[in-house]
Order: sequence, then C-alpha cells, then structure tokens
Amino acid sequence: MAQRRPSEPPVLPGFSHVRLLGSGGFADVFLYEQNMPRRQVAVKVLLSAVVTDQVRQMFQVEANLMAQLSSHPGILTVYQASISADGRPYLVMELCSAKLGARYRTEQIPVADVLRIGVQIGSAIETAHRSGVLHRDIKPSNILTTAYGHPVLSDFGIASTLGSTGSTDSVGMSIPWSAPEVLLDDTSGSVQSEVWSLGATLYTLLAGRSPFEVLDGSNKADDLIGRIARARVPSIDRDDVPASLEAVLKRSMKRNPEQRQQSVLEFVRDLQRVEAELGLVTTQADVAMDDWALATIGDPGDRTIVRAVSPRAPGSAVDRRRRRRTAAAIAAPFAETPDEAPTAAKASARRTRLIAAALVLVSLAVIALGATATLLAIQGGDRELPRVANVDAQLDGSTIVFSWSDPGLAVGDTYQVQLSDGTEAFQRGGEFVVAANPGDRVCVTVRVVREGRLGQPSDEKCAETAGE
Repeated sequence: MAQRRPSEPPVLPGFSHVRLLGSGGFADVFLYEQNMPRRQVAVKVLLSAVVTDQVRQMFQVEANLMAQLSSHPGILTVYQASISADGRPYLVMELCSAKLGARYRTEQIPVADVLRIGVQIGSAIETAHRSGVLHRDIKPSNILTTAYGHPVLSDFGIASTLGSTGSTDSVGMSIPWSAPEVLLDDTSGSVQSEVWSLGATLYTLLAGRSPFEVLDGSNKADDLIGRIARARVPSIDRDDVPASLEAVLKRSMKRNPEQRQQSVLEFVRDLQRVEAELGLVTTQADVAMDDWALATIGDPGDRTIVRAVSPRAPGSAVDRRRRRRTAAAIAAPFAETPDEAPTAAKASARRTRLIAAALVLVSLAVIALGATATLLAIQGGDRELPRVANVDAQLDGSTIVFSWSDPGLAVGDTYQVQLSDGTEAFQRGGEFVVAANPGDRVCVTVRVVREGRLGQPSDEKCAETAGE
C-alpha cells in the first residue's frame, strides 16, 4: 500500500532538526536536538492538510492532558507545546523507543516482562482515570520505552473526560484492541472498556498477535468486529504462560463489562498476584495519592503484595536476597529524592540534638521523681502517633489478606508492615497481601510512620494457609 510522503519539518526556535522518526494519519514525528538544555527530543507535528478547528482542539486537549499527567513515571513526558511559524501545532516530548509495538511480532516476550509492563502501564491508566481522563486508544504501539527500559503510555490524542457523551464517529479507534461495546457504538468509552483494551494489549504481547486475529483467515475490519463481539478469547499457545494469567486476561475481555475487573487497579492487583505466584518480585503499582485523594487510603483496593518466606527453608541465602529485594521494591517509592535529602539530613541533625537534650532532662527526672517518672517521659514521645488496632486476616486462595482500619493518619504518614521473618514494607494503604505456600504461618505487626518516627506496633496478627 502506498504511503504518503512525510511533511517538511518546521523551523522551531531553539531546536535543530535531525531526521524523521515516524508518520501517522494526523501527524509526523521528528527527531530534533534542543539547544538549551542540550538534549534530543521527539517533536510531533500536525499535518497542514488536517489542521481544522476540531483537530486543533483535539491537539490542544492532548497537550494539556499529557502535561497534567506526565509527571507519572508510566506516562510520556511532554516538555512544551506551541504552534510553528507555518501554523502547525506541535508537541515537544521525551525521546523514547517505539520498538515494543513491533517486538511482539518478531520475538517471544518473557512472561515476567509482560506482567511488569501490565502493572506499570495499568498504574498510569488508573492514575488517568482518577484524574477523570479516559485514554481510549490503548494498544501496543502506544506503549513506548524510555532509555532506562521503563514503559510509558503515549498518544492521548483521542482521550476524553470520564462521563462525557458522544459518538465514536468523531473519534478514531484501533479495532483489534477496542472493546465490543465501543465497536458497536454502545459507548464511546468507559473504565471497563479500558480494562478490555489493556487486557487485549497484554494478550497481544504474549501471543504475538491480537486476541481475535487468525493466522489463516480474513482479518478485515468486519471480520475482527464480528469475532470481538462474540468475545470467545482463544487460549495463548505458550507453555510458559500460567493458567492463572490466562484467566485474568480472559476475565478482562468478557463480553459483559460488569463481568470484567471493575477498575484498572483491580486488574493490576490480579497481575501482581500472578507475579507472586511465579515467585517474582512484585512490581510496584504507582498510583497518584495527592492530598485530595487521602480519603482513599483505606480503600481495600490499595494493597501491597509480597511473597512469604517458606518456613521449610529458613535463613537460606536465596530467601535473604529475595527478602531484601522485596522490601526494597516496596519501600523504593517512599525513599528520599536527592532534593529532599539535605532537608531530611538537617531535620535528622535537629532531632539528634533534641534527643540529646531530652536525655539530660530524663536523667534529671530520674533523680527528682524516680524510675516511674522516667518511664513515662520515655514513652510519651510515641503517644502522639496513632496506633493501629484490630488487624484482621482473611484467606484468599493462596494468599493471606491482612487489613486494618485507618487509626487517624495525617498528611505524609505511612504504615510500616513487618513480617515475622524480618521483612519490612512501607505503604499508604490499609491492606497487605502475602502470597504464601501451603501450610505457611505468617505473622505481621503494623506501625504508623511519621517524619521518620515509628509509633507503637499493633498486636501481632497471624494466619496460616491450608496444608497440601
């Protein structure tokens, strides 16, 4: 099929054109070098022939949405947006690789990589949903890869706000990864249709083809739509794909939206369970938790999943390394950033001086009032931190779900969850999931963490999975 010639790259102040990166139906993407600060960037430029008021509005929406969301590690970063001298709108974006969109056709992508991509891109989609935005074009070619191998979601060009109405006539779509209700014009998009598209995308990365594409048959638009409408998802022909993962994907592509995962976060948690089942370090789910969202801290969906250590192999080197990796993976999002470190160091020094002064006062108190007063003075520092009470434990198949009520967290507070084997995790949610082996006994305690200080631990809560 003949392809159109790419447009001429515009002259952009402060940028030098290098070469063409790719072409689409509405725009060309060029490689430019930014002069200050010096770096290579991708510049998406609309075609002159398609620049109408409606297209210009869509482009402006994309620029605004990506600018608002691109602080998320799983969403492509937008540096700036403007209009070139010849009247074409353009976006200046982080330079990423688009090889994933073609990689699944030429090689078998490992299951662990697909699970990681699913959790990270799912977290980006969930964050967009919490901001009131639907992407509406989730597919492999819209997942790019940063220079550090991190997948990012791109192309919010046909995104819409949640709850908006309108026909798909004015919106482009990618048929192989579009939900049945979207293709049949029942809706222009919903959270459940995004669940479907993410499931179809992950299926594609595993199977090497879209879910309803047939190797020896017609794959025209009408044929694909007919198969998608019937929603009979074929099995993935790979021995290394566990049945549990296939079940998660098939649930996400149910014909009835109410039978799918009801949020992308629920889908992400299902993927994390599969990671735990396979003995992989659970990929961190990066979901925005701003001040306005503090009410969701106790949301049962906001959970951390870790792999329990089997008591049949206590203290082994493999277990110790795995525990350290698990704790590091979970705690990493709460580590200090370079910009915060000096402030934290100063605060720590101030706390050290205050502690030294407090010890002098405590010594005087011992002399004046005796040992009882000393004990009260030492314990008094923790009384201002709320204490977690009534930790509950429920068995959920091969996992143990520990949960507790919010004792009254303040802005910036987190929980420290400590397992009996010494593993620690830090999180904001009130639910902690352990993937345990049959017959394992797992115990946890929970503390509130505030400005580097630990509150009193909860009573230890233990649970045991059924034996084999």
